[in-house]
Amino acid sequence: MSYLLLLVALVPFGSEKAPSVTGQYVEARNCDVWTGPCFANSEMNLTGKHAVIGWKIDHGSNAGVKLDGLGVVAVVSASDTLGLNQTAPSKAILIVDSKATPAQKDALVALARGQGGELLKNVISVQSAKVDVDVIYCKEGGCGRVEAGKAKIETRCLDHHDKVCGNESAYYPPLTKGVKATAAMAVEHSFTGKVFNATWNDTERRGAYVGKFEIK
Repeated sequence: MSYLLLLVALVPFGSEKAPSVTGQYVEARNCDVWTGPCFANSEMNLTGKHAVIGWKIDHGSNAGVKLDGLGVVAVVSASDTLGLNQTAPSKAILIVDSKATPAQKDALVALARGQGGELLKNVISVQSAKVDVDVIYCKEGGCGRVEAGKAKIETRCLDHHDKVCGNESAYYPPLTKGVKATAAMAVEHSFTGKVFNATWNDTERRGAYVGKFEIK
């Protein structure tokens, strides 16, 4: 056997790096993500400047800290519609699971900021509260909920009754990295508090994603 063939034989198949963190993901923003281009353009810079994003870790560690069963939620207020690039100036608060130890809270903050990128660059407050992020595995994959402090999301699956222009698609991608998710109807998407100069309570908006995330 030649030296080259020996090296090939020694390389294991399926050696792709396994995810270091996996879990459930739910987001909602106050613009439509499952929509047609004309409808999306009509909302541009008029709405869609606020979002709630939730992660629930099923398995894994970040910065060497085990995070199984814990959650973190980001609440975002941006200056422009949260759309294709997600690079507009924004402010965010992070709500970390009250069950977490100090080391776990730091690791959850780092996880959220790493996944959110520029969107979560300016975190103005970190809070601690009970965090519930649940994906309910219904047939169409659009059922989920988030409840953390004063932030809340509840979703349902989309159906043909939710079409407005007949050209709907997942026009905007999810707001963060490493997400495999299905567009959904946000039955409720709300935030109250004094951290931002804004509160919102959006209902029946085609503006949610429900699914899974992973970090490699």
